Amino acid sequence: MQLRTNSFKKRVLSAVAQIPRGETRTYKEVASMVGSPMAYRAVGNIMKGNVDPRVPCHRVIKSDLTVGGYAMGGSRKKTEILKKEGAI
Repeated sequence: MQLRTNSFKKRVLSAVAQIPRGETRTYKEVASMVGSPMAYRAVGNIMKGNVDPRVPCHRVIKSDLTVGGYAMGGSRKKTEILKKEGAI
């Protein structure tokens, strides 16, 4: 089971790394992108623990289009970054 979890996490991180600057995806869209459309909470948990600066987790938002949390500075910082990138 551990291999499967690591594989899922790698697929999520890879998908998020492909989100272009100035664009966002929802947690649910990312889950669908990696073939697990109901795993959006798992995507959120992976983003919550992300510390890799190559993975722009700030570009992943909630389905209601609010920014949600951001482990590297909170919602305010996430909003600031997305505005700077032209995503919102």
